Amino acid sequence: MTPTLTHPGALWRRLTLALFAALALALSGCSAMRAQNPDSPLKPVRAIAMDGDAHVMLDGHDVVAYFTLGRHALGQPQIKSVYQGVTFRFASAEHKALFDAAPTRYLPQYGGFCANGIVYGIPWGGDADTWRIIDGKLYIFGGAGSRDAFELDIPGNLKLSQQYWTDEVAGSNSFWQRSKRMVLRVPHYKSGSELAKLVADAKARKP
Repeated sequence: MTPTLTHPGALWRRLTLALFAALALALSGCSAMRAQNPDSPLKPVRAIAMDGDAHVMLDGHDVVAYFTLGRHALGQPQIKSVYQGVTFRFASAEHKALFDAAPTRYLPQYGGFCANGIVYGIPWGGDADTWRIIDGKLYIFGGAGSRDAFELDIPGNLKLSQQYWTDEVAGSNSFWQRSKRMVLRVPHYKSGSELAKLVADAKARKP
């Protein structure tokens, strides 16, 4: 029988993925990875461990405030709800009541990770002060540049981000998924500098 030869590129990719799998396993015990990957249907989430709570969404920012106040606001440690294993803090008892009555209405999309990163299958970043509500849903971004890039083609990027979230990211380990897609990049991948140039060009064309 003639042995099957493996293409060097494919072999390299397999070895790289194996390395990342080992790293993900090794790092699964670290606090950041535990915080982002609760045993919950919401996994993965843009969360940290705070004040004894293992999975605090968006560094303790109030997800309801975006809708009611039109801005980001820190929640108070003593005003909180736990939904599907993830802790949400609120700036007021009124906001907690609104969330408790309809939690899915206020959940940030894509676990609170940068929506523009999810366009490329990468759950990374997510700054509470950089956001947008689109069609009644909250999207968080990893800075103004990421938001500007996403807004270059909102319908197209919503389609891509939803596709990759549904097909790959939802339910995955955030570290593993991020590492995989930093190596095995999606066909439409653009670097930060490429996106910045596209944003600058778009702004230059505006009257």
